[in-house]
Amino acid sequence: MGAFHAWTDENYLKFKYRLYIGKKLNLDSPKSFNEKLQWLKLYDRKPQYTVMVDKYDAKDYVENVIGKEYIIPTLGVWDSFEEIDFDALPNQFVLKCTHDSGGVVICHDKRAFDKNKARKKINNSLKNNYYWMGREWPYKDVKPRIIAEDFISETEDDLNESDLNDYKLMCFNGTVKCSFICSERYSQNGLHVTFFDRDWNVMPFERHYPSVKEGLPKPQKYEEMVALAEKLSANIPFVRVDFYEVSGKIYFGELTLYPGSGFEEFTPEEWDYKLGSWLNLPYKE
Repeated sequence: MGAFHAWTDENYLKFKYRLYIGKKLNLDSPKSFNEKLQWLKLYDRKPQYTVMVDKYDAKDYVENVIGKEYIIPTLGVWDSFEEIDFDALPNQFVLKCTHDSGGVVICHDKRAFDKNKARKKINNSLKNNYYWMGREWPYKDVKPRIIAEDFISETEDDLNESDLNDYKLMCFNGTVKCSFICSERYSQNGLHVTFFDRDWNVMPFERHYPSVKEGLPKPQKYEEMVALAEKLSANIPFVRVDFYEVSGKIYFGELTLYPGSGFEEFTPEEWDYKLGSWLNLPYKE
């Protein structure tokens, strides 16, 4: 990875786009969704985006827009794994790195918690700067930290993370146009990603991952999620707003500016351009 650090963002994105999408990246007149995400990385750089992608700072940001009742409580924040006081944490909790995607450890029961395994995963994540992977510039200056959150599930003794779906609402210029669910993440068949239109009909395409053909039930508080997502996405060209729904209550998950970093293919390909047509880019500054 180090060999690419000297490349400009534009040259690196052109190289990786060709590698993953198999096409030349058109930045002069982008048409597809994936192309427009690359354009936004380069030319839409508002300081608030760094706050939005920081998993700790984003909580205050979101609370100020939609209210504290949607925020999963934070149990602590630390600069290193060694600083964590596990005795002060409840029996169940979630550890997350604030600066990346995937640095997550779930504790279902402290008596069976493998602290060494958790330390290794968290410390590996702390070493990474997520910016270099896809040149998602908001991550470049996020301070690497660890937070602990309440563990949320449908029941207190629910030990199956796959039962907790997250609902990802795609906001184009402040309007939710479609959503998707990540399901079966921990199943034998692996992650499934299923897209729904605004009326919760399964959409006729896949993006990199297989979909669940029979669809999935609409969340009980779907319309409220839409309203909240549109508040959070006001004046932003594109952002994905994630929520959980647990026992009829909505919890904020995260804000994502570049889903799949703009390197996940659509099948059929025409939907890359259909979603791209929904995204109006701002003027280049």
